Parts: sequence; structure tokens; C-alpha cells
Amino acid sequence: MTLAAPQESDPRQAAMAMLRRKRSIALSVPVLVLVYFVYVFFAFDVAGLAGRAKMDNARILMADSYSHKVHITRDARAGRLEYSVEGEAKGRYPEGESPNWVTGGFDDTVIDLGNGHIIRFLPDRRVTYDMPDFGLIEMTRVNDSIETRFEGFAEGDSPDWASVSGNRVAITTPAGRLNVTRSKDEVFRYFFGWELFWFALDSPYHGVSLLALLTGPQIDPARSNLAGAWGDFWNNPMWRHAEVMWAMGETILMAFLGTFGAAIIALPLAFLAARNFAPVLALRFAVRRVFDFLRGVDGLIWTIVLSRAFGPGPLTGALAILVTDTGSFGKSFSEALENVDGKQIEGVQSTGAKPLQRYRFGVIPQVTPILLSQILYYFESNTRSATIIGAITGGGIGLFLTQAIQTQKDWEEVTYYIVLIVLMVMLMDTVSGWLRRRLIKGDGSGH
Repeated sequence: MTLAAPQESDPRQAAMAMLRRKRSIALSVPVLVLVYFVYVFFAFDVAGLAGRAKMDNARILMADSYSHKVHITRDARAGRLEYSVEGEAKGRYPEGESPNWVTGGFDDTVIDLGNGHIIRFLPDRRVTYDMPDFGLIEMTRVNDSIETRFEGFAEGDSPDWASVSGNRVAITTPAGRLNVTRSKDEVFRYFFGWELFWFALDSPYHGVSLLALLTGPQIDPARSNLAGAWGDFWNNPMWRHAEVMWAMGETILMAFLGTFGAAIIALPLAFLAARNFAPVLALRFAVRRVFDFLRGVDGLIWTIVLSRAFGPGPLTGALAILVTDTGSFGKSFSEALENVDGKQIEGVQSTGAKPLQRYRFGVIPQVTPILLSQILYYFESNTRSATIIGAITGGGIGLFLTQAIQTQKDWEEVTYYIVLIVLMVMLMDTVSGWLRRRLIKGDGSGH
């Protein structure tokens, strides 16, 4: 009985089959990506999101971020006419002063917004807006309701760019904004720049040029120009530069205490989690699960939990960073310890060194570059995270940013805080990079 020899597979057919498989995979990947995007489109209601977008509000927000607005307010209940920057009491014009583009009194106010846009506050709480290339808009209060008439429109009709109801009229044009409610008339005129950033209206240095401060006569008899200008700038009641800088320091301190505190705690615990330093399996398993638990819970969750336990404050934020980073450092440190060279430890042991001395001179020098690199990277990252954590715990620049966003009126302050945060992150990136070069590579030249 003879056995038939097994037939060898045709290499050509095998190659063609492999090409077909690769072609199928190459075609299936774009199809899966397309299916995923279709799912996202319907699951996240992208079409509805586009319909709910309010571009007018977006334009107002953008304008507020790089400019300021002067408020002209006629309050019928209080019976007064007010002029202020951003509508704040700290930015209110002194009694008897007003912007040079506003004339008249309570019942005969004329507001020139430029380019022919004229708004008038008239007796009987009437308001008119004379708009070039459109005509006159009249708003009259009748029986506690607002009746609005647009020139060229039938009664009750209004253009699309005006929001009109019986309780409120809002008109936004490139020249400014007009809001009329049942008890108040408001005009907002935008100007480029952050007004009163340097000095408040009540400061004797407001409106004084830098050249006049340096070379001009002494403005305040009690202070030199430079000392007085610095004091009024640093204690600006609207922008609160001193408080903001203190908050920036709190944010960096939160990141520093949390990061380095976690490193100090995680390093000795990492020896108990490393396979080559902790032979007891149960102990090693328990320590590793503790690390998993600490880093498995997000830092924001720890922030909320600790704020309920210890109350708000920057120290609570530092504890939240410490708890989260202890788990992360413990894992990375233990992995670094498991990869140390045993020969160096044996060399130190041969000198008669005790266990702690073996760790100090045989282990730590090997893992120091990795540890420092991890610590400095987390410190840089936690500087950003401390901003969000501070918004929850009520400390640092995050608190100022949250308050400015919630008011939704002074978005230039939001921009100011964001710029400071970006500069802080850039500074920490530069410092941590320099420290890494200095401590790890031994190069402090920056090249």
C-alpha cells in the first residue's frame, strides 16, 4: 500500500489570498470609520446642535473678549442716569462727568454712537434710535408694556436683527447695542482694548501718558509718580491685579505641594510593590491595588470628595492632586525599581553596606533620572490641572476664572485670566525643562 505524498500549496494562490485579506482589511477600516461618524452625527444630535447655535451671542462674546463697553443706563425706578465702564460701580463715572459722546440729562439724553447712529432718551420714558440707511425706531411704554414701531414696517412687524416683545426690546448693530425693558433703558458702546486695566477712573493717574509719569511734574503730592502709579495699578479695584497674582501663586503652590508630596509618599511604597524588593506576594498585591484605586478615581472626583470632608481652599486642592498622583507615581516608580541593575546593588552590598545603604547608593542613583523626569512632567501638568481643581475648591486662579465666566458680562477678564494661565504654563514648561537638563543630564546651558 502506497501513501500519496501531500500536495504542496501553490505559493501563488497563497500570495493572492493574503493580498485579498489585506485588501479587505484596507477597505473595511474606512467603512468602519464612516459608520462611526454617522453614528456620532445622530447620537450626539449634530444637526440639532447647529440649529441651536446662536451666532449673535458668539459675536458678542468675541467682542467682549478683546474690547470693553461703556454703559449708559436710565433707571426709571431709581430716577437716575448713570455712565459706567462694564456697568460696574467701580467703573462708574464721577458725579457730573460723562463720556464726550453723551449729552443732555435724564429726559433729554442724546447718545451719539458714531457713523450717524443716534439714540435719544426722551420724556415719558420714550426711546428713539435713528439708524442710517434704515430709518427711525420708536419705543414707547404704554400701560407697563413696550410698543415698538420700525419705520417702513407695518405695526407689530420687526426686522430679523431685532428682538422685540412687550417686555423687552434688544437691538444690536455694529455701532452698539440698545436694550429697553419696562423699567430700564441701556446703551452699550464698544471700544477696543481693556479699559481701566491700568488705573481706575478715580485714580489721579488715569489718562496720564507714560512719558508724563516719567518726566512730568509730580501728580500726587503724597507720592512720587512711579510709586503712586504702581500702587494704583497694583490695587486696581476693577482688575484686582494683586489678588490675581496671589491666586496665581496659590495655583502653583497647589501643584507643587500635591506633586512633590505624592512623590515623597509613593517612593517608599513603590519598594513594597516592586517584585524584586517585596518577595511577599500578598503585600505586593495589596500595595498595587491601593495604587490602582488611587489613580483609578479621577482627580476631579477626589477634589469633590475632599472638599466635602475638609471644606474649600487651596490645601484641599493640593490634597486632591496628592492622592491622585500617589497612585500614578507608585505604579511608575515600582516599574522603574523592577528594572534596576542588580550588579550595582551587589557591588554596594560587597562593601558591607546595610539594606538602607544598599537602597540609597545602589538603587536610588539608577532610578533618579526616571523619577525626576516623571515628577517634573507631572508638576508641569498639575499646574494646568490646579486651575480646574481651584475652581471647585475655591482657590487659585481657577476661582477667579469661574467667577468671571459665571457673571457673563466681563469676558475681557476671562481673556485676561486665560492669558495668565497660558503664560504660567509656558513658564512652568520652561522651568521644568531647565531642571530636567540641569538635574538629569547635568547641562544647565540650555543647549
